[in-house]
Amino acid sequence: MALFTKANGVRAMLCLVGIWVLFSAFLSYVDNKSASYSTFSRLSIRHMHNFARGITIANKSLSGNNSKEHDTLNTTNQTVLPIDSEAQKPIILLNSQNVSSEHDQRNNNSLLRPLQSIKRENGATVSVRCKEPQYDENEGPITPNTTLESLDIVEAELAPLLKPGGAFQPHDCIPKEHVAIVVPFRDRYAHLTVFLRNIHPFLMKQHIAYRIFLIEQTNGKAFNRAALMNIGFLEALKIFPWDCFIFHDVDLLPLDNRNLYTCPRQPRHMSVSIDTLNFKLPYRSIFGGVSAMTREHFQLVNGFSNSYFGWGGEDDDMSNRLKHANLFISRYPVNIARYMMLKHPKEKANPKR
Repeated sequence: MALFTKANGVRAMLCLVGIWVLFSAFLSYVDNKSASYSTFSRLSIRHMHNFARGITIANKSLSGNNSKEHDTLNTTNQTVLPIDSEAQKPIILLNSQNVSSEHDQRNNNSLLRPLQSIKRENGATVSVRCKEPQYDENEGPITPNTTLESLDIVEAELAPLLKPGGAFQPHDCIPKEHVAIVVPFRDRYAHLTVFLRNIHPFLMKQHIAYRIFLIEQTNGKAFNRAALMNIGFLEALKIFPWDCFIFHDVDLLPLDNRNLYTCPRQPRHMSVSIDTLNFKLPYRSIFGGVSAMTREHFQLVNGFSNSYFGWGGEDDDMSNRLKHANLFISRYPVNIARYMMLKHPKEKANPKR
């Protein structure tokens, strides 16, 4: 009896195809399970997104002139906005009052909740409001620690000062500012450890309550910084109604303690002067690198555009959105809003920017 017959060959091929289909389904299941939420040690909360399923949006929170157009397109309470489309589509923002019950249960003991008082370990109660972060002439330039260490070492240094998920709140007063630090991310783990090692001590000195959200792109497509920041905004609001959002590149380190991570009455461009740009502002309308916006301002301009894949374009688009919303970009002086950029290969520019 011949072993290698045509019929046996067909059976073997079908068997291999079946195994491949099952393996692909398993990988897809694992990816979908991990793409929505996973904790990234105690130093930050990590949200992973592969862009394949789009962004879940709610029709009730449409803003601007796009609302009628989207209302006619969307006939359900929720839909999915694909972000790999070439169309110029902005994010549709969730109402800030829509808070996920799943996140509420997971973060029931979260440090970052509106507090009337804080109970110390010795039983004493503190009900004093923190002083507002202020520009202090006695503070000044700082030198970042750029030593490369493993994430375990960085976590061992900072974990005693933090709650899980990169949350911090002063222990001796009630903070007025509640700030979400949203970091779009992919692959740069060496930068991440240096960033976390420097940004946490920097922020702790400012007497603000904050949490770091690391938003990671997991697919093989060109990097979409704007979509990651939109995702970070939506996911952060499921945990807490933040007053202020700082959108922060992972390769930028602040060089001056007077650079306050808060949101003023107008959107603020934080990274005014960067060492690799000779500490000069490239052009007046720039809004990239590190930027600060209140929740209300972000909703007013309907977030970032999801259409910019590759390096550049999304920050200028946001600058135009702010302008058309009658907002202007504020900045600290160049001797304060100084940053060091960590070295990295030059990114491929977006050809359509």
